[in-house]
Amino acid sequence: MLSHPRFATLVVALAFVTSGTTLTAQRGFRGPAPDLNLRNVPYDGRFIFARLKFETGPGGYYYMGLPAWAHGYQRAENNLTRIMAEISKVRPRIDASNVLALDDPELMKFPVAFMAEPDYWTMTEKEALGLRSYFKKGGFVIFDDFRDDPRNGYAGWNNFVTQMKRVLPDVRFFDLDAAHPIFHSFFEINSLDIIPQSYGAGRPVLRAVYEDNDPRKRMLAVINFNTDVSDFWEFSGQGFYPVSESNEGYKLGVNYLIYALTH
Repeated sequence: MLSHPRFATLVVALAFVTSGTTLTAQRGFRGPAPDLNLRNVPYDGRFIFARLKFETGPGGYYYMGLPAWAHGYQRAENNLTRIMAEISKVRPRIDASNVLALDDPELMKFPVAFMAEPDYWTMTEKEALGLRSYFKKGGFVIFDDFRDDPRNGYAGWNNFVTQMKRVLPDVRFFDLDAAHPIFHSFFEINSLDIIPQSYGAGRPVLRAVYEDNDPRKRMLAVINFNTDVSDFWEFSGQGFYPVSESNEGYKLGVNYLIYALTH
């Protein structure tokens, strides 16, 4: 609740993010399309938000004509890393974020990666091998913003499973509940009912993938299905969502990053 010191700090940090987004809010809910002339910055030891890009499957260009992987780029990650810098001892790069292909050797330098809209995810065999190597070398992926809906032929989850099985043929998916340590790595999230829904129907489903399919071992990925948590990072401070809902979205994002960096 607001009395929690970390949560109070998050509200202040959210105001900091808000101050930089007023002009964008005046342009409407979508705002300007992001510049996809990618300019990755060299790794210098600091945390840099790494977004995964992929060839977008049919139907995935529905948002501003962008490829599915770019939905929310770059506002979502910029806002989240600013929050991280304000409330934690992590000192991320807040002036840059990187976009990397699954088979890019540079990916191995980044312990945490993010993928949006994996319901439109397609990849080559080389990319599947690249992501498999990333997982095996300690990488952690946050999958977010996908669902079963008419655009993907109600096959969003099935496409995700198909692609993951190309990466990890024996992969299993485990449902998460609020008792898992990931929900207590920074903020205390004691109920998953707090997850805000921007436009998803039904309830969010949070799942995980573990090394050797063993929940006692390292978590390789966290999966936000039937929800879009990063939407609340992208549009925070623009007046489209209540601050309380944006805060809950940030709490999840911060917990995911802290957990990944410490496990």
